[in-house]
Amino acid sequence: MSFSHLGLSEKVLAAVAATGYTTPTPIQEQAIPHVLARRDVLGIAQTGTGKTAAFVLPMLTMLEKGRARARMPRTLILEPTRELAAQVQENIDHYCAGQKLNIALLIGGMSFGDQDAKLMRGVDILIATPGRLLDHTERGKLLLTGVEMLVIDEADRMLDMGFIPDIERICKLVPFTRQTLFFTATMPPEIRRITETFLHNPEKVEISRPASTATTVTQSQIGIGSDAHAKRELLRQLLRDAKDLKNAIIFCNRKRDVAILHKSLQKHGFGAAALHGDMDQSARMTALDQFRKGELPLLVASDVAARGLDIPEVSHVFNFDVPYHPDDYVHRIGRTGRAGRLGTAISIVSPTDQKSILAIEKLIGQSIPHAEGSAPSSASSHEDGEQASESRSAPRKSRRGGQRTRQREKTASKPANGSPRPAAKAPAAQPPSLGRIPMAAAVQDHQSEPADHSHLPAFLLRPIRARAR
Repeated sequence: MSFSHLGLSEKVLAAVAATGYTTPTPIQEQAIPHVLARRDVLGIAQTGTGKTAAFVLPMLTMLEKGRARARMPRTLILEPTRELAAQVQENIDHYCAGQKLNIALLIGGMSFGDQDAKLMRGVDILIATPGRLLDHTERGKLLLTGVEMLVIDEADRMLDMGFIPDIERICKLVPFTRQTLFFTATMPPEIRRITETFLHNPEKVEISRPASTATTVTQSQIGIGSDAHAKRELLRQLLRDAKDLKNAIIFCNRKRDVAILHKSLQKHGFGAAALHGDMDQSARMTALDQFRKGELPLLVASDVAARGLDIPEVSHVFNFDVPYHPDDYVHRIGRTGRAGRLGTAISIVSPTDQKSILAIEKLIGQSIPHAEGSAPSSASSHEDGEQASESRSAPRKSRRGGQRTRQREKTASKPANGSPRPAAKAPAAQPPSLGRIPMAAAVQDHQSEPADHSHLPAFLLRPIRARAR
C-alpha cells in the first residue's frame, strides 16, 4: 500500500514524496485512517517505527481548513523532553513546506517573550513539554479551549519523568470533545489507567508486543567486576575492537557519570559529546547536532536521549550502566537498528547489575547472550567483585584507622614515669573486630597501672578550685 491510499491531502502527499518515502510503515498504515476519521487512537509500537508521521501527516491534512486564533492553538502535541519536542518540530517543518501553518515550540531554556510573541500571532500546531505549557497557562498567556486534537507522545517516558499529574491537569484544560491520540512503546499499569480515563472508545493500533525489541538489533552482554577504572578501560577496548562502528550512543544512569565518562573518553583521544538534563538547552542542541552531522562519533548520554530521538544511522549502543528500569533498556537499544537497518547493542554488566539484567530479560521475553570471550557474571563473579571492592577500600580505612591506632599505642607505651607499660591482654571471649574489653578488666588495669595523662588536653589537667560557702 502507498500513502496515496490513506486519504491524505495532495499537499501532504507531495511533501511526503519530497522526503523520499513511498511506503508507509505498519503503524502509519493502520493509524492514519482512524485519525482522519476523527477517532481516538491508542498506538503501541516499538521505537523507530514511524510513530511521529502517523499523527503528523493526518494532522496536517485536517488543518488545511480553518484558521488559528491568538493564544488559542488548534492542535497540541505533548513531548516528555526538549529534544523530542524540537525533533517533532523539525519533522513538521519538512511535511508542511507547502502549507501556511503557524507552528510554536514551548520548551524550557528558551525565552518566554519569544514564545509569547508566537502565541499572539495564532498557532495551528503547538508542540510543548508539560512543564513549560503549564507555565504559560498559569501566566494567562495561553488558552487551551480551542484545541481540536491532543497528541500525547512517548507516554511511558512521561510516566518515568513524573509528568502524569501534569498530563491530567492539561487534559482537564482542553475541551472534552477533543480528539486524543496516545502513543507509547510500553504499557505500565499507570499508563493503562490514563488511557481508560482520557480516551473515548479508542482504536487500538498495536504493531508489536509492548516492550519488545527490534529484531534488527544484535544484543549482547559482557561481565566485569565493580572497579570503575576497569569498566572504562573495557569500554575503550570495545570501541577500538567494534566491527563496522560508525557512531555510538553510550548510556549512563547518572548525570555525574556522564560527565566523568565524557572527560575520560576525551582524555584518551575519542571524539565524544555529552548530553544530560543539567546542561543548558543550547549546549544540549549543540551536542546533538555535532553527533547527527558526524562531527563527533560518540555521544555519552543519560536517559534523556533514550526516547524517540531520530538519528537513523546509529550503528552501536553501549549500556555503560545497565538501566534501573527494564523499559529503559528497550528504548536505549531502540536508538540503533532503525528503519530496517542493522544495529548492535552491548551492555557492560557488573555484579550488582544481575537483578536488573534478569528483569530486562523477563520483560523482553528473551535472554541476552554473553559476548564471545566474556564469562557470564555469575555468583562467583559477584563474590570476586565484592572481594575486589573490599581490598580496594581496605587500605584507605587501615591508613586512617591505623594511624590513630599507632598514635594511641605510642602514647600508651610511654607512661609519665618513663617506664614501659606491659601490653594489656584482650579477653579470649571478646571478638577482635569489636575492639572493646570487659569493664572488670578495664578497672583492674586502671588500678594496677600508674595514671597516664599524657594524652589529655592541657585544659583538662588544670586543678579545680572549690568555691568557699
